[in-house]
Amino acid sequence: MSRIAVVTSSPPFGEGGHLVMARSLVTALRCAGHQAGLVITPSHRLGRQARAYLATWLTDVSVDQDGRATDQVISLRYPSYAVRHPAHVCWLNHRMREYYDLWPTFFATLPAAARAKERVRRALLHRVDRYLLTRNVRRVVALSKTVQDRLQRFGGVPSEVLHPPAPQRPYRCDGYGDYLFAVSRLTPLKRMDLLIEALALPEARGVRCVIAGDGEEGGRLLRLVRHLGLESRVTLVGPVDSTQLLDHLARCRAVCFLPRDEDYGFVTIEAFSAGKSVITCTDSGGPTELVEVGVTGLISEPRPERVAVAIARVMDDRGLAERLGAGALAKSATMTWPAAVDRLLIT
Repeated sequence: MSRIAVVTSSPPFGEGGHLVMARSLVTALRCAGHQAGLVITPSHRLGRQARAYLATWLTDVSVDQDGRATDQVISLRYPSYAVRHPAHVCWLNHRMREYYDLWPTFFATLPAAARAKERVRRALLHRVDRYLLTRNVRRVVALSKTVQDRLQRFGGVPSEVLHPPAPQRPYRCDGYGDYLFAVSRLTPLKRMDLLIEALALPEARGVRCVIAGDGEEGGRLLRLVRHLGLESRVTLVGPVDSTQLLDHLARCRAVCFLPRDEDYGFVTIEAFSAGKSVITCTDSGGPTELVEVGVTGLISEPRPERVAVAIARVMDDRGLAERLGAGALAKSATMTWPAAVDRLLIT
């Protein structure tokens, strides 16, 4: 039996897939007979990253409050991989994307006076991250091929891929109902507007959809629903708890998850675990690694008219939805937490 610290970072009051993954990993380690605990390090906003990295670097995880030694550390995201331990594996969610793959978009939003400073900050962050991920950890495991490709493209950091299983929840399938379900943080990268625009097209006429989640895009999406006259078919229900999430996954026909270049997206594997297929896009990143066209879901070009066609296929053909759902459930059964724990342990 080993004593293992799972380390991730989070801003105050922040919640997200990285914390779901961290808690699930702690549970899996305990189920495997290990003593495991969660350590949350700071994750500051833009302009204060250096403080978060330094605070994490200075965090002592070598012993607990009773002086008992920690045998291994598993870190999950920036800057938690700055924590120091001789037996350190990083199961990487992502680095700070504004300074990597999202840099062109981020840079374009900066005022002219801030651009020189941000270029310097980006260069320093690249050097620090590369040092930490090649010298401070023993092994880097990416949670998706999408993240692995970014590691290679930005810094040539070697890694292996391990897709996380679904969180340990009591998933069930109550049938294949008459509505689509979408759940995510409501931010531009999640592209809920693409889904809403698709639902307004003739191909998706009459299709109902429930959208769950909150975020900065909530108000704009509600206005878009009203502008397109979809109030009777598209419902934004706000944030949902675990019970509500499981209920929608159990009852919906299928799940739509259309992000742009997602790191992984637990939505996909959670839908699979409830026996529901997923509609995603060719440029959605992580979800496309799990969705097999015609087996576990459908993959569309990221254009409203193409998404509408994919939606119509599963909504007009319950038998197809059931077959895809069965394939999705079978896929989820191949991804287990015991197997993940075996891959992450240092022996």
